[in-house]
Amino acid sequence: MPALDVRDLDRSFGSTKALEGVSFSVEDGELFGLIGPDGAGKTTLFRILSTLLLADRGTAAVDGFDVVRDARKIRERVGYMPGRFSLYQDLTVEENLEFFANVFGTTVARNRHLVDDIYRHIEPFRKRKAGALSGGMKQKLALSCALIHKPSVLFLDEPTTGVDPVSRKEFWNILANLRSQRITIVVSTPYMDEAILCDRVALMDDGRVLRIDTPDGIVEGFPGPLWIARARNMHALLSGLRDDPDVESAFAFGDAHHVKPRPDAKDPAGLARRLEERGHQEVVVAPARPGIEDCFIEMLGRKVSA
Repeated sequence: MPALDVRDLDRSFGSTKALEGVSFSVEDGELFGLIGPDGAGKTTLFRILSTLLLADRGTAAVDGFDVVRDARKIRERVGYMPGRFSLYQDLTVEENLEFFANVFGTTVARNRHLVDDIYRHIEPFRKRKAGALSGGMKQKLALSCALIHKPSVLFLDEPTTGVDPVSRKEFWNILANLRSQRITIVVSTPYMDEAILCDRVALMDDGRVLRIDTPDGIVEGFPGPLWIARARNMHALLSGLRDDPDVESAFAFGDAHHVKPRPDAKDPAGLARRLEERGHQEVVVAPARPGIEDCFIEMLGRKVSA
């Protein structure tokens, strides 16, 4: 039995479709990522799965319990960390932990082993009010409170948004340790570089699931080659690439432009020569390995042209 089983979920807010035909399953102990931009439907999906919102159509089960009929049982079994910090800012770190343990009829001492790896980062600030913590420390406190009742499924809604790179790395190390304790984790993020840290990911946009696969499987499914291009004037280069007959698409990516050539274009050096003939200087075009962001952008392009 999967830890999560979602079938044909729809949810609208007025005329806006937040979810449309969403289906997927998550295995017990899996680290599953929901990857997509703001407005993709990730938060709405989390609210339905954590029994805070009803779907218009479709079914969903968590640990075998229906999100409508068995809402109370599900709330006892899941931990939910929303995207916006939602703990009591006037309570101290210790008081927040004790409050959430009491809500679930347990004690901090009983399940302390679950949060020890996280709590050691915030223990020096245990007497500080939650509202006075840094962003990274708030994140760790919220995760500790979501775990204190020993959930079997953990929902994390964009937990690293707005957090510094060091705290982001620490947070994902913590998730890896939690996965080893057979806690099923479903995490959403707009950061494509975090997708490779998941067992499987669902790429989402406009309330739909575009594809579900392992990170390697998604990358291997990229159609055709990918090139990177650089020149002295990168802004002008992007326009030049998009005007070239051998280029299907081009977009800025860090310090380079990623180029998807047309199927009959085989020569990156030829593209570089043509660009230099048009006045671009110090042009370099070379083959590259696609990443998940390249695959996501390519899928969006197919959806628009369909």
